[in-house]
Amino acid sequence: MRTLKRILKHQGLFRKKFNTDILEAAMFIQDKITSTGNQQGYRWMHLQCTQHGITITRDNVQILMKLLDPIGVQIRQKKRLRRRQYFAKGPDFIWHLDSYDKLKRYGLCINGCIDGFSRYLIWLNVYTTSSNPRVIAGYYMEAVSSRKGCPSLMRGDKGTENGHVAHMQDFMTDRKGFHLWKKYRESKN
Repeated sequence: MRTLKRILKHQGLFRKKFNTDILEAAMFIQDKITSTGNQQGYRWMHLQCTQHGITITRDNVQILMKLLDPIGVQIRQKKRLRRRQYFAKGPDFIWHLDSYDKLKRYGLCINGCIDGFSRYLIWLNVYTTSSNPRVIAGYYMEAVSSRKGCPSLMRGDKGTENGHVAHMQDFMTDRKGFHLWKKYRESKN
């Protein structure tokens, strides 16, 4: 035990013996609740405190969150999250485009598109590749010709496969910026 203590002292390692002032931690948690962490639980909040140099126990974070955000804690305990509202003006106003590559190693690449208003499946195709922009553009052109028109807006991720579709959408609507790029979430929320 003596040897272990000596090595720890020599390395400058020690057990956390002191906590940050509870008022400072409460102000930090309140700031996080009002800005980005209004739907997050106490485990996430404890991680944020630790990452920002605030030393506090998880139990104290839980108590502070019950005091500072009782409604949010109650909603999270019921496991009912506040969902975002989705609205589309009408049929063929916005189409959502995406690929599914989980089966790519078996030679199956799935690509689909859905109407945002009616949830009507515009196309769902399986091919050997989903990263070729010409293939996806072909699906788009088939859908436009069979439906005799294109959507006002198109939404897809920033993959290489959607580049041609974005250019065609801009050309068909005769305006730039009518292909919306889906933003990736920074955290699972």
